[in-house]
Amino acid sequence: MLEFLNNLDTQLFIFLNGINSPFWDVVMRWISGSKSWIPMYLVIVAYIVYKFRWKAIITLVFIALVVTLADQISVKAFKEVFERLRPCHNPELQDIVHLVKNKCGGKYGFVSSHAANTFGVAFFLSLFFKNRNFSIFIFIWASVVSYSRIYLGVHYPFDVLGGAILGSVIGYFVYLLHNFTLQKVSKHFKSVKL
Repeated sequence: MLEFLNNLDTQLFIFLNGINSPFWDVVMRWISGSKSWIPMYLVIVAYIVYKFRWKAIITLVFIALVVTLADQISVKAFKEVFERLRPCHNPELQDIVHLVKNKCGGKYGFVSSHAANTFGVAFFLSLFFKNRNFSIFIFIWASVVSYSRIYLGVHYPFDVLGGAILGSVIGYFVYLLHNFTLQKVSKHFKSVKL
């Protein structure tokens, strides 16, 4: 079964990574870059601060916690445990992988930290804002960023899927912890005022 899944993942990677062009190389490299999305992050942070005032501090701390947990767990509990080579480091695939700008990243790829981080943030923010249109937008963003990792030749589809699931679980539990903390802090401030 494991061999079948690995073969399916490899074949899917070869197919998806094989759909490329010089134009999309530039686009996907930009999409994959964390600095590319700073304007979007700033707009979301500004909106949270504007809408929630002092509570925004707590929310922003928990968003940072989502990213930190997703990033660290994806590396320490997955990449360093499973030690699955990235496709661009796999000797059997190196000659056929479409690799943009010869950037392959670290040796191991399961699970994708990009997918874990983006889906963690997307899941948290979707629950936080409870807005259908925003949720659609933020999950499309997470999906496109995650797909870019396959396009760039640095992750298999199952690396991305695993990262997306991990990030979503982390986003969900951090959101619950965020709400619990917010209730405790709000009660404390109310009791102090009395």
